[in-house]
Amino acid sequence: MQKKAVVAVLKTSPETVLEDYERLLELAGLKQALDPKCPTILKLNLSWTKYFPACSTQPWQLEGVLRGLLKAGFTKERLYPVENKTVVTDPVKGARNNAWLPVLDRYGLEFIPLPEVKWVPFRPKKKLFMLDKIFPEGFCIPEMFIGKQVVHLPTLKTHGHSTTTGAVKNSFGGLLQEVRHYCHKYIHEVLADLMIIQQEIHPGIFGVMDGTVAGDGAGPRTMIPKVKNIILASADSVALDAVAAKLMGFQPLEIPYLRICHEHGLGIGDPSQIEVVGEDVSGINFGFKVKRSLVIWGDQMIRRGFLRPFEHLLLHTKLMFWAPLASNIYHDWLWYPTIGSIRIRRFLKTEWGRLFLEYLRKLPD
Repeated sequence: MQKKAVVAVLKTSPETVLEDYERLLELAGLKQALDPKCPTILKLNLSWTKYFPACSTQPWQLEGVLRGLLKAGFTKERLYPVENKTVVTDPVKGARNNAWLPVLDRYGLEFIPLPEVKWVPFRPKKKLFMLDKIFPEGFCIPEMFIGKQVVHLPTLKTHGHSTTTGAVKNSFGGLLQEVRHYCHKYIHEVLADLMIIQQEIHPGIFGVMDGTVAGDGAGPRTMIPKVKNIILASADSVALDAVAAKLMGFQPLEIPYLRICHEHGLGIGDPSQIEVVGEDVSGINFGFKVKRSLVIWGDQMIRRGFLRPFEHLLLHTKLMFWAPLASNIYHDWLWYPTIGSIRIRRFLKTEWGRLFLEYLRKLPD
């Protein structure tokens, strides 16, 4: 009989969230999944340089995980908090805007922007689904990832390209360089490829997902933040994402990346083969719906829609500069100061919003 994957789920509150994260790691089998003596990557999640609720790793999520790791015998000398850039995000500014820096400073850790580390060519031993076709000349990964454990810190949210995004997709921002947007056309196959790569280079993988405030709609940025008071963790990234998908109201095996990973033994995506410990969440359905922002809609029209004849010209030549410019204009100059600011003001009036402001106040001048 196949052994079930274990996913821990807890309800939480701003008053108890740090202690709840410590308990969550224990319930999810942290000590069985990771070795405290092994160097460990903390892969943060930055979906936007600016702060937006549910968009990127929350500061209390980072602090709760750090407390849990240190309590379990991990040492700060062997912990490496990292995040990458995209054509539209800056990890250094993002670490400040999302209030990661005061947390890391409190625990004596230095944030590591992945563009500043050494990247090396990598060829997996196992056959890939799509990455080798997208990058026939080969691709590079951070040298520092090889041989280290990894803890992923995603948030619970929808995504216009992949339906949901979580622990599996968090590796997308760590293992691929700035041109990873070339992978959007085959995102589900690429996410399965990244699980193959992770299982080759990491001696242990663990995911901790924050759903205190979850993102509904046109993720991963232009979402409707909804307070859900849920946190999740697992040593099986696929199972973690499957439980999160089910909470959001989706059928996990109808999401291609989860189905591919499940069918090829890269993790458990079938809820009937997953043991949820902690809270009974069997009756929860957030009723989330996936929508596409204007930017993601345009991207998909170019890669798969009526603009496909112009894909190479628009996305693979020097004319590609228009895409990040259009994204920044739409997201940062139009949506964020208007619709986004209204949603942020509403969020800041909640208990979680007030907690975020407390972290933000601890930033150095």
